[in-house]
Amino acid sequence: MIIQGLKKYGWTLIGLAAMLVSIYLLYNKLQNISLEDVIARLRALSFRHWALAIIFALFSYAALAGYDRIALRHLGKHISWLFITLCSFTTYALSHNIGASVFSGALVRYRAYSSKGLSGAEIAILVAFCSFTFILGTLLLFGLVFILRPDVINLIYERPSERFIFTLGCSLLAVVGLYVLGSLLRLRPLKIGSKAQIVYPKPKIVFQQLLIGPLELLSAAGIIYAALPESGNPGFIVILAVFLTSFTATLLVNAPAGGLGVLEIIFIKGMPTMNETDVIAALIVFRLLYLIVPLIISVFIVAIFEAQQFMYRRGRKYRPATEPPPAALPETGGETDPTAAEQEETAWPPAKKNQPPEESDQAAASSATAPAQAEPEIPAEAKSAVKPE
Repeated sequence: MIIQGLKKYGWTLIGLAAMLVSIYLLYNKLQNISLEDVIARLRALSFRHWALAIIFALFSYAALAGYDRIALRHLGKHISWLFITLCSFTTYALSHNIGASVFSGALVRYRAYSSKGLSGAEIAILVAFCSFTFILGTLLLFGLVFILRPDVINLIYERPSERFIFTLGCSLLAVVGLYVLGSLLRLRPLKIGSKAQIVYPKPKIVFQQLLIGPLELLSAAGIIYAALPESGNPGFIVILAVFLTSFTATLLVNAPAGGLGVLEIIFIKGMPTMNETDVIAALIVFRLLYLIVPLIISVFIVAIFEAQQFMYRRGRKYRPATEPPPAALPETGGETDPTAAEQEETAWPPAKKNQPPEESDQAAASSATAPAQAEPEIPAEAKSAVKPE
């Protein structure tokens, strides 16, 4: 019983534990930070900072909609772009805040795409494909960052050497390259264990994955970059590396509330040249535009969708039948068909009532073929009796 409970809720407990530990560490870090200073920093953000952050947030969620659209193209399904955008927006807005994005996202997608005729197996493939697109984008960006700035990992973890990080970056890009090569050569599916396998999509789909996956992560990191001041700013590549590390850690431990505490701890540690107040203010902007506002909008989208589904089901339940009921077959229990009776009355020569059908047919045939008989001759006496005066 305990083992089954751990299997069912194990990752949720791990996520909660990681969040609680991170909040405790963050509390110790924030003791030296004044709330008034954070509010003052938020007020000091110019219109340009807010505008860039909002643009990056829009690009990020537009790229997330591309995840679903690419997966549907892989399945050969055609659904309107508006429906895909709203479904994807709601899925990620809820999963980023709730945690356990694979499971919570799967529930939202199943509710939405099943109304468009997709089966449970197709929706499962769609969810797995979207997750793989994210992994592919993460591997690609990690590989590029480790090659361009192999020293960046020392900001978070000081033990690895730059040569090791550079080699690791090359290995990650090699994995991405093998995936692209398998698609170009149309290789057989790559089996992972006894149940899972990777089916290589068409090259056009793969190149779209390589474009949309990194674009979403770059845009999300751009929100934080836009909210940071120029003084002490380590540059976009460092911010991207710290964001990839913190965001990946948040997803791996299934931390709810957008990885509350996990994101802040890794950013404060990974950006020692920045003022901690500026870092916290930038992360507040990120949470506002990437998590809180989308969550509020998604609640209204879900309410409107469910209301439409309810009205549709109610309309189908009370809709009158559009086709009349099928006509009843004529009964043969003693009643005659009016059409047949009318034909019988207009038939010539009339058949005898008690005559069998065969005999009436023979009588009609004989009457049709018999020669006309001469009229009987009237006697002269009878003619003179009726002669007018």
